[in-house]
Amino acid sequence: MPRPDSLSLREARRVAIAAQGFSNAVPGPAPDSAPETAPGGLAQVEPRHARRLIGRLGLVQIDSVNVLVRSHYLPLFSRLGPYEAALLDRLAYGGKRRSLFEYWGHEASLIPVEQQPLFRWRMARAERGEGIYGELARFAAERRPYLDSVLAEVAARGPLGASELSEAGRGAGGWWGWSDGKRALEFLFWAGRVTTAGRRGFERLYDLPERVLPASVLDIPTPEEAEAQRSLLRIAARAHGVATERDLRDYHRLDVADARLRIAELVEAGELLPVTVEGWDRTAYVTPDLRVPRKAPACALLSPFDSLIWERQRTERLFGARIRLEIYTPAHKREHGYYVLPFLMDERIAARVDLKSDRKAGALLVQAAHAESHARPDAVAQPLAAELRRLAGWLGLERVIVAAAGDLAPALGQELGRPRKALTPDDPAAAGSRT
Repeated sequence: MPRPDSLSLREARRVAIAAQGFSNAVPGPAPDSAPETAPGGLAQVEPRHARRLIGRLGLVQIDSVNVLVRSHYLPLFSRLGPYEAALLDRLAYGGKRRSLFEYWGHEASLIPVEQQPLFRWRMARAERGEGIYGELARFAAERRPYLDSVLAEVAARGPLGASELSEAGRGAGGWWGWSDGKRALEFLFWAGRVTTAGRRGFERLYDLPERVLPASVLDIPTPEEAEAQRSLLRIAARAHGVATERDLRDYHRLDVADARLRIAELVEAGELLPVTVEGWDRTAYVTPDLRVPRKAPACALLSPFDSLIWERQRTERLFGARIRLEIYTPAHKREHGYYVLPFLMDERIAARVDLKSDRKAGALLVQAAHAESHARPDAVAQPLAAELRRLAGWLGLERVIVAAAGDLAPALGQELGRPRKALTPDDPAAAGSRT
């Protein structure tokens, strides 16, 4: 089948959803060898499933907000179903056999450990004070002896949190109240001189890379800067399926000039192919092995930091949904709520729900529920209710409580008040969000 040089908007959505690892196949052993779920209702998600998925995505963004659950746990739930959250912790912080490491990919991210060499150019730039926050670069330039002493202390006593340094220093005004010790450790982290050995709560514990990362990774020769950037763009292209220049460079936050050069080189080499997409006002790119799925039946709640939607202009182009993070918006100006998860259904974003875990009450709170303009609340309510119940069960919460806010709230509340029914494979609530 010849590769298309143009895509309809619906085809582009299907390509993007599939590239991001959404499908309706539940992971685990074959049906004739074991049940689909383990005790407690968790899907048979094994480390290999998580590794394969994160390898496909390229990275998972970390965020500290814990009003529902920390964001980096949600992409696996959205695609694999209920799983043991400690599995991700083991992959990220499980000693030298870990599969993931923390670094600045798309913001702070969990990244497959074998990709560490692809970020050494960014570490080298950071060491020179390039590509990092200006105040942090100035601090590092002015306090080199202090940086050296902090690195020596980590070498002698690590892993350490910033508060455990013998000379942590006082907190400052800006910079989230960071102490001098925290600034020093964060600069060293940017520069690749230390890495994350683990976390205490959400506090990062720093140690030397040679005590944390596999020797097989550290021994990989450092690629040239241009080749490392091309490799990151290859990862971004496969994770997107179809993407503009802006989309591709945003995935790993590459500089504009670097990305344009590298994309041009990949096009010249035939590794990226230009296409037009219906309604898009700029060229998009696909890989030569592009396949357009006949359907993309995902049905999933998405973290606001999910890689399918984190580039807001792309999300608007693909789904016609203007998504904004409203955490830092004053309450009276919020349109959809505080911690809002878009709901993906029938290849569209069909609704948005403002969610909170009330762990003391054992309840998942739906503080607001809004249907998108193209979606009928009565058509969205049943599959969304099923996914909310699944989310509540995964979080160990006993029930879902719906507040009155939003046009979808009445239908959703009514649906959640009904007894659960068995789902057939063709039921929209049973489709998708599993790979």
